[in-house]
Amino acid sequence: MARKKRFSQGDDVSWQSHGQNVGGSVTRKIDKRTEAADRTVDASEEEPQYEVRSAKTGKKAVHRPESLTPKKGRDGS
Repeated sequence: MARKKRFSQGDDVSWQSHGQNVGGSVTRKIDKRTEAADRTVDASEEEPQYEVRSAKTGKKAVHRPESLTPKKGRDGS
């Protein structure tokens, strides 16, 4: 089984949105059903999701970890 991606607050990440690559950072890990980014997020400890903020627009979105790609640079990777 593949290892699941994990992110922390402040991690720089990218994701696909409307056919474009978007960059931003993780604002929080969501590990329970809650409201975030103007929608209900059905997350759990076993299946967390991450709230991210676009560096370009400042808008927030929520994504599953498999949809996020860590950006290289800050940690030397």
